[in-house]
Amino acid sequence: MCGLIGYIGKEQAAPILLDALTRLEYRGYDSAGLATVDGSTLYLGKDVGKLTEVMGKCDIARVPGRIGIGHVRWATHGAVTRENAHPHCDDRSQIAVIHNGIIENYAEIKARLSRKYCFKSETDTEVIPHLIREYMDSGMPFESAFFEATKELQGSYAILAVSTTAPDRILAARKESPLVIGLGEDANYIGSDVLSFLPYTRRVIFLDDGERIILTRDTIEVYDEKGREVTKTPTPVNWGWRESAKGDYDHFMIKEIKEQPQVIRQALVQDDQLLMKMAIDILHAREIVFVACGTSRHAALVGRYAFSKIGRTFSEVIMGSEFGYFSESVDKGTLVIAISQSGETADVLNGVRLAKANGATVFSLVNVMGSSLARLSDHVLYLNCGPEIGVAATKSFTAELVLLYLLAFGISNNLTEGKRMLRELSSVIEADLPHHIMEMPSLAERMGDKKDFYYLARGINFATAIEGALKLKEVAYVHAEGMPAGELKHGTLALIEDGTPIVAICPTDYTYFDTIANVAEAKARGAHVIGISNANECAFDEYVRIPEVEEVLYPLVTAVPLQLLAYYSAVVRGLDPDKPRNLAKSVTVK
Repeated sequence: MCGLIGYIGKEQAAPILLDALTRLEYRGYDSAGLATVDGSTLYLGKDVGKLTEVMGKCDIARVPGRIGIGHVRWATHGAVTRENAHPHCDDRSQIAVIHNGIIENYAEIKARLSRKYCFKSETDTEVIPHLIREYMDSGMPFESAFFEATKELQGSYAILAVSTTAPDRILAARKESPLVIGLGEDANYIGSDVLSFLPYTRRVIFLDDGERIILTRDTIEVYDEKGREVTKTPTPVNWGWRESAKGDYDHFMIKEIKEQPQVIRQALVQDDQLLMKMAIDILHAREIVFVACGTSRHAALVGRYAFSKIGRTFSEVIMGSEFGYFSESVDKGTLVIAISQSGETADVLNGVRLAKANGATVFSLVNVMGSSLARLSDHVLYLNCGPEIGVAATKSFTAELVLLYLLAFGISNNLTEGKRMLRELSSVIEADLPHHIMEMPSLAERMGDKKDFYYLARGINFATAIEGALKLKEVAYVHAEGMPAGELKHGTLALIEDGTPIVAICPTDYTYFDTIANVAEAKARGAHVIGISNANECAFDEYVRIPEVEEVLYPLVTAVPLQLLAYYSAVVRGLDPDKPRNLAKSVTVK
């Protein structure tokens, strides 16, 4: 959701903060701002719009100070206005605060503080600087006031604060919202994620829930909820900043789609002993539950089919936001497989915490080393797909599928053969990509005036149908609905009329003839059928050829043309597929 960055060092803070904020834009935002401290003066600039627009309005690149905090906001409390943008200040303009999360008891705190202090925004965040001010007015120094204020806050938060009364330090607190420290040369950084400061340092400290931090240019102090100092060990990050650069591509989304053959090969680099240990635990579990959201949930659906088809093992998939409502049936016999690219998805983390409290074992599939989900899990498999900047997940979906297939092959005691098949498949996809890149722009152009799309498939391909529909919704803002092909006649057929696009994912596998029969029903009602298959059918008005592969592996080859269709549909509509409206890359609030 919101992106935070703090810097303290020997250089001017504003240019570094703005540079870091450009690497947080991928999280999604509607406004931006920063605050610096220079001696006894607090400088603040913020406004609505893209970062470049805010820079033009506020001239924030030139504000002085070697300490500062920056923020990109994704609105949760309060409309998209300048007043609601971060940072927020106290009445005396001595304290500036930025925040990611939701303060659940803000209304109660605001009602009390409004008798003393003037509020300018509708946000929950603004209670924080005024609460700190209240404690400072009682005689406390900035540090003590900050720590006392955070004790009053209920909900989730990552908070950074600076003050003219302590111009040599940044204070921070974390609860159920990510924060990570970067250790630089004559400088320190703190932000929502590693990407924000990746060009400056790869030595990081991941912070845990309840920790409070004092950050100076040369020192880092970390305290737990009880005020005890905690020793933290730096971790090296193996991502390079160039991996997070767009390079010569028009958009990150197309760059990341094209990276997928290599992503498959990178995802295959796993500890086989760990994979087999996890496979054995899966076989011994009384029940297996996948917990995920969005694209990762669609990957989990593929995993469910793969576990059944390859490993003869039944599992269930539950949305992260719904998992808590099944808590009565979660116990030590439950094995939870949680999937999240960022490792910070709030709904998934809440489910995992609940599961662990009930005695369940937790495995996770994540991309970000040191993320909250990784640290909560009993065993972790990393996607190894590098930074994913586009809001719409593409290469992380493919990497998640690879890991799920590896677990399925491990369950069937056929891991070596499974790895060979997946490695060969990466070359097949690599050879096929140029063909899809050539044909998809014209298909997207022909479909450019369509308002409703329906994606149909059966069996393991159903998951890629709903993933394809999600991609079109996310980046092209077109209504799209994915469903099992057999469900079409149970209601949705009433919506089919002349020219309605049907995207049929129907490779010649065990679902082929039934899917074609359902497609024919839609065709008879006037549907315009786009067939994604390794065999051309007379029912298809448009044919997107895919290579013939092992039946259970078709999701890996069908995902690519579906992603490209969504990408080019956004482009022909004049939209930026990297930054879809109203969406955030990392959903860190409930």
